[in-house]
Amino acid sequence: MSVTQQPAPGSGPGPDAGGDDAADRLRDRISADSLTTRRDYLRIVATVSGGLAIGGVGVASGILHRHGDSETAPEAKKVTDQLAPGESVAFRYPGDEDRALAVRLGDGSLVAYSAVCTHLACAVLWREDRGPEGELYCPCHEGVFDARTGEVTAGPPPRPLPRIFLTEQADGSVWAIATARSGESAKEALCRQFGDSRPDMAQRLGCPGAARAVESRRT
Repeated sequence: MSVTQQPAPGSGPGPDAGGDDAADRLRDRISADSLTTRRDYLRIVATVSGGLAIGGVGVASGILHRHGDSETAPEAKKVTDQLAPGESVAFRYPGDEDRALAVRLGDGSLVAYSAVCTHLACAVLWREDRGPEGELYCPCHEGVFDARTGEVTAGPPPRPLPRIFLTEQADGSVWAIATARSGESAKEALCRQFGDSRPDMAQRLGCPGAARAVESRRT
């Protein structure tokens, strides 16, 4: 269950439970709307006014803003105090307008991604009840992403979800510390963001030029 989607008091499975796909889709759209800001709606309206085809090409080709575009490491941010298996939490990272979603998978793994669909920027939701590990789901156009990798598994999204790197402290709190662009490897992302500011970390990661940077700081 997502910590951002609590069941209504007194609700429970009715006689049509499990058989009403339309009701499920409506619930997902309502949940997506709750994660979509007024500015997001204005952007969607503007896209429709200008032509969905043009908007889709803009997102796919990288003309529009993408999550994690900064070349420098963002400031670490606390995501939540605790996150139990099967739960998710919505947050903003690296900027205040960057919607994100963190999930604790059933085996205890922590994953986090941009919560903006790479198709037409609708909100992405966590659905624990879908598939063996759950899935990340965009109800606008039935886009589906693998919860463990962020890769597209169904629907129209052209690219995987940008990843967010998390760390868990001894007290159980979860922190976001860096981002990756869509399709970028962890090493590439961390070297890009920490290569200059943290040469010691860059050297451990094997980033190009890291050893020289560490040696120059010592001399």
